[in-house]
Amino acid sequence: MGKLFSEIDERNAEFIRAQHVFFVATAPSGGDGHVNLSPKGLDSFEILDGTTVAYLDLVGSGIETAAHLRDDGRIVIMFCTFEGPPRILRLHGRAEAVEPGDPDWEELLARFPVHGAPRCVVRAHLDRISDSCGFGVPLYRYEGERDQLPKWAERKGQDGIERYKAENNASSIDGLPGLSGA
Repeated sequence: MGKLFSEIDERNAEFIRAQHVFFVATAPSGGDGHVNLSPKGLDSFEILDGTTVAYLDLVGSGIETAAHLRDDGRIVIMFCTFEGPPRILRLHGRAEAVEPGDPDWEELLARFPVHGAPRCVVRAHLDRISDSCGFGVPLYRYEGERDQLPKWAERKGQDGIERYKAENNASSIDGLPGLSGA
């Protein structure tokens, strides 16, 4: 049976830290835009306090999450086990994309390991924290992190990453504004 939590307690924090992947879902306001669901990894998630979390958003081909957050701020972050006892934890709330040059950028960025291609930090203020059984989630074995993104970022260099963001992260697939710096 699922349970609601008023904040991320130590048991939930330990669960979150043990997961190698999490999923982020957002949607634009209105009924005609595309819902987005993105897998995340690479040690990029931090618990800021009992009702605030953040993750380092690395350069990618789309900018749906940041565009949706700029549009309406709604977000859900999901963790689930693929090894061991089944469990799903969902974090619902409102979020913003903190970009380079924003007042909190340096402080938030310092909380994460160094990655070669950060584009923003997504900070979420949670209003609903819940778990469920996860009985239908299959078992998988963790084999390690992929190295393609760090290698790609190193090959591109900072100037190449900035060009890539300008070309690929200025707007969402629905035409919503993406990163302000793109």
